[in-house]
Amino acid sequence: MSVTSQPIQVTLLSLSGAALVLCTQNAFSAPVQGYVMSVQMTPAVCLIDSSKSKKRKCLEGYSLNIEGLYPEVAARECSSQSSAKLPPLQAKVVARVMPDEAARVQLWQGIGGCVPMNASQYFRMIINNADRINVPSVLTGQGTQSVQLSQLRSLFLKSNSGMSSKSVHFQCSNHQGKSYLTEIKICYDTAGRYKQCGAGVESNCPNQFFIKGSY
Repeated sequence: MSVTSQPIQVTLLSLSGAALVLCTQNAFSAPVQGYVMSVQMTPAVCLIDSSKSKKRKCLEGYSLNIEGLYPEVAARECSSQSSAKLPPLQAKVVARVMPDEAARVQLWQGIGGCVPMNASQYFRMIINNADRINVPSVLTGQGTQSVQLSQLRSLFLKSNSGMSSKSVHFQCSNHQGKSYLTEIKICYDTAGRYKQCGAGVESNCPNQFFIKGSY
């Protein structure tokens, strides 16, 4: 994942459980239609949810982190008992965008039964997709600032070839009377190209909201 005009340290947050996994008992009988990546705005989440304040992503000042890449499938049960252990070098790379190892294991155990690959291949796909995203620098600044929804969407479309307005959606949460951006959802087809998100993925942010700075 790269930031427009500067490199960034990325970490994407989770989609309120695996709500996007529209996942029959044999998951592989239903092919994956696409994937939804959840990118979490770490400073805002750490501000709003005090239970996360001691997580590595909060303590080390991550601007963003990846919570998961969720498959769109017609199955109901996506759990997996297969190992989520990664080779040491790969684990180190993945930790740059998903710093919490326990969260990575929990993610794989929840969706591994619905993806046609092993854990190493799955997390490699996350890294490949994340590396191709150009993140607007407004999302990684140290100071808190106000932005317009249309402005932020335009920045994403300008910086990411092939992305449409229906490929990226923004989620906000209220805190002390202010609306903060907490999550970005980006939709992909099975080949890793941006695609229109399904009906269950949409923005809930008001026309104007805040991006919480790193400090």
